[in-house]
Amino acid sequence: MDKKKLIKILNEISTIKYVLISASLIIAASLILYFMGQPLICKCSYIKLWHGVVFSSENSQHIFDWYTPSHIIHGVLFFGLLWLLMKKLSFGFRFLIATILEAGWEIFENTDMVINRYREATISLDYFGDSVINSFADMLAMVLGFFLVRKLPVWASITIVVVLELFVGYFIHDNLILNIIMLIYPIKMVLAWQQLA
Repeated sequence: MDKKKLIKILNEISTIKYVLISASLIIAASLILYFMGQPLICKCSYIKLWHGVVFSSENSQHIFDWYTPSHIIHGVLFFGLLWLLMKKLSFGFRFLIATILEAGWEIFENTDMVINRYREATISLDYFGDSVINSFADMLAMVLGFFLVRKLPVWASITIVVVLELFVGYFIHDNLILNIIMLIYPIKMVLAWQQLA
């Protein structure tokens, strides 16, 4: 099958079907996390809508936290990147790819290798992975970001990313960019600054 025929077939599938497939993937990823041993909810035995204490064993255990904006940004960035790389493919197909990327990240992020790396190299000393409910909410945050920028001009999408990064960075001395830097190539000066939050 040639490329044009494949694109035509993929574009004939409705957006709603892609959304349903993506929803199934989010549920499947949540189940995988549960069977990997991640707790369904916080080990504290209750669920909070918001948990705002970063230096806490409850961080990444409740529904929303200071890292939720990072996942909204994932959606914005995935939208832009996939639009650049796959302009000829439908919004629905690009959304499916974004969901696969986000679900894949949530599973990878909760492997022992990544959890231990976070604890060794970042401010996340009490991090033992996300609860399933937190990962589920993170994936929905990516969905929000992806759909949010669908109709926005590029400048507005960039503004959303910058505002969220600055806002979170100001309050907790961490954000998506710093998280990536500290995970890949930790900088002692940045770590010291983050510990002041």
